[in-house]
Amino acid sequence: MLTGVNVVLLGGDARQLEVIRKLTELDASVTVAGFDGLHTPLDGAVHAELECEMLQAADALLLPAVGTDDEGVITAVFSDRELRLLDEHIARLPKHCKVYTGMAKPYLKQLCAKHGIQLVELFERDDVAIFNSIPTAEGAVMMAIQNTDITIHGSNSLVLGFGRTGFTLARTLQGMGSKVKVGVRREDHFARALEMGFEPVDTSNLVHHTGNIDLLFNTIPTMIVTAQIIAKLPSRAVIIDIASKPGGTDFRFAEKRGIKAMLAPGLPGVVAPKTAGRIIADCVSRLIQEDTTERRDEQ
Repeated sequence: MLTGVNVVLLGGDARQLEVIRKLTELDASVTVAGFDGLHTPLDGAVHAELECEMLQAADALLLPAVGTDDEGVITAVFSDRELRLLDEHIARLPKHCKVYTGMAKPYLKQLCAKHGIQLVELFERDDVAIFNSIPTAEGAVMMAIQNTDITIHGSNSLVLGFGRTGFTLARTLQGMGSKVKVGVRREDHFARALEMGFEPVDTSNLVHHTGNIDLLFNTIPTMIVTAQIIAKLPSRAVIIDIASKPGGTDFRFAEKRGIKAMLAPGLPGVVAPKTAGRIIADCVSRLIQEDTTERRDEQ
């Protein structure tokens, strides 16, 4: 239980509704900002404006999947008002308070470092990332089905990156009957891909492996699907880039060539916000509980 723990939650999307529900069920004191446009009441949570005073007693500060943009603006889909996290806000947090977010940009990292506040990036955790790879893979496959006139079964797919998301996506495509190539760099990933029945290809040599690809999925957040690669793709190919913005695809050249290319970051929050919210809620509530127990043991 989180009785007596003060949690402040700023902005977000439908995923945060599951987080709020979980925290209130655990008896935490939850204060939220950026939900003034929500028509459904948040039972057990207190609505407030983002002010320094609301942060003074916080034991945990929860931010959305991408904490803030480069100017401190927090995404808040349930509000028409701008929500901006400033230096004076972080300065008011107690030193034991931790800031939780999915992934943090330099602005938020610098603010927390300046004031000695620990920042926890949930999407860097293996457990959260692996669970999130499931709705990500399902969303990517959904987009492939919607934007092609062929079945996944019998298609030729190329998945770039064999990390937590690439692994799940490649396995999902394979299970649906696609012939899957996997773009890898590391020798252990090459071996694992081969062992699982994929065709591993070196990402430095992709240009020789794209001539018959129907579906190209990119998970690598750096420019890898270059104009040279796109020039070798058949005109029927569809590119689905699920890396974080700005992705790893030359979208300008893809459009010039007439190849359909889509950037689709944050798929868990789009295709399965309830499931994605529960993943975050379970993790963050457990971490807050551990912090609370440790702090009480030290007192």
